[in-house]
Order: sequence, then C-alpha cells, then structure tokens
Amino acid sequence: MPLVNAKEMLTKAKAGHYAVGQFNINNLEWTKAILLTAEELKSPVILGVSEGAGKYMCGYKTVVGMVEGMLEELGITVPVALHLDHGSYEGAKKCIEAGFSSIMFDGSHYPIEENFEKTKELVAICEEKGLSIEAEVGSIGGEEDGVIGMGECADPDECKLIADLGVTMLAAGIGNIHGVYPENWPGLSFETLDAIQAKTGIMPLVLHGGTGIPDDMIQKAIALGVSKINVNTECQIVFAEATRAYIEAGKDRQGKGFDPRKLLAPGTEAIKAKVKEKMEIFGSVGKA
Repeated sequence: MPLVNAKEMLTKAKAGHYAVGQFNINNLEWTKAILLTAEELKSPVILGVSEGAGKYMCGYKTVVGMVEGMLEELGITVPVALHLDHGSYEGAKKCIEAGFSSIMFDGSHYPIEENFEKTKELVAICEEKGLSIEAEVGSIGGEEDGVIGMGECADPDECKLIADLGVTMLAAGIGNIHGVYPENWPGLSFETLDAIQAKTGIMPLVLHGGTGIPDDMIQKAIALGVSKINVNTECQIVFAEATRAYIEAGKDRQGKGFDPRKLLAPGTEAIKAKVKEKMEIFGSVGKA
C-alpha cells in the first residue's frame, strides 16, 4: 500500500474516540519494527521524522525511498503516513519536494501573526498536493532537536485562529514535555485541552511528548479530542536497554554475535513490544 496522508486515519480516530500513534523513526531497524507491528495489529500508523533524524539518515529523499521500499517488500496493507515532525518552514518545503505524505510546521516559537502567515502558505501547498499538515500553538516542553521549551499552555483563541486556516491537525501545548518527565511535573492541563477542543470542534488534536504520561491521562486526553499521540523517547530507551543487555551478557562475542543483524535484533524486538503496548493503550488496534 502506498503512503497516505493522515487526514482519513485521524478523522476516523477523532470520531471513534481513539488515537493513532506517531512513532519516530531513526534508522532501518526502527522503521521495520514499527511497520511490522502496525501490520500485525492492523493499526494505522504515522512514521515521524525529525529534521535531525532526517539529516542523520542522509536526507529526506533517502527516508522516502527506504519507507516506500519497505511498504512494498514487507507487503504492508495498513495505512501509513510519513510525517515531518517539528519541521521548520524550510524543512517542510524540502519534505514536500522529497515525497513525504504529511508535514508538521512548528511555528510556535514565532509571534502568532508570523505563525499564522507561514502556516497559511503551507496549508495552500499541502491542499494542492494532497498532503496532510500539522500546526503547533504553544511551545511543547523539554528538548526537541536542541530546542528547549518549558511546557506552555496554548491560548485557545490562538488555536482556533490557526485551526481555521484548514490545517489537518493541531498540536497545542497543554503542559506536555518532550523526553523524560521530571518528578515535579504537574501533569497535563485538561482544562486547557477542554477549552481548545471547544474552540476547534472536530479538528484532530495532537499530544506531543507521549513518553511517560500516565495511561489514565492518555485516556482522558483522547476523550477530550486528542487523536494523534507522538512517541519517541520510550522506543529509544528500550532499544538502548536491550542492546546493552545483549552486550553485557557477552553475546556479541559468541559466534558471529557481533554481526549487526544479530547485535541490533534485541533492540528491534524491544521497539516492537513498546509500539504494541502503545497501540493497545491508544485504542488503534484493528482500526486499519
């Protein structure tokens, strides 16, 4: 099945009160693990690519070629969107040219007027090309490719302003943080989320920083209109833990255990298990 934009899968998720997971990819193992799990569970899925990861993987065209090749070679039948995560204005245009099926323009660090104008221009381009587009209002906390935010709560009126431009989905800061949550994190602001939902109606909302948010908060966020949840750090952590365990057990020194196909296998299986766990929590299993 060829790449699709995320509009249909997220519209269904919003109506069905579940969420589709965006799982960021960092290399071949990540991509393969996520696609195979989505196919096994018959779940729609979004593959997220940050600008840093895109550069690491030799550019956006390389990423598109790898993903499209895997969809064909693995016989993937579930809907898959390839999505730029936290894209700059220039990065969004490059991904459109490279063949991504979905982009995010993160203009949250601009004054709202500039965020509005740049988002408006990219919405027009995406509509013409049949791509989905995510916008952001209110900086998400934590670190994302070197950009550090404090976990702001977005202004619901500003959210409506950007939503009315015709974006496919909207990421709004509700106290969420990228990466591992600190012990003194006060939790999500459901009051803010409820107010944003009231202003934006059927617009699918996006929850960034899905790693470490308690399951009950995730479920409540979905009930309040969140239809897309981003996961990255948790997959990185379990991959590292499984790889460390393999090496510390000396398995890389047994036979040809140093072969990267063997060395990286435990981490790949750990990603599969984490993605399965998240898809079950999000309620997307069987929704393809």
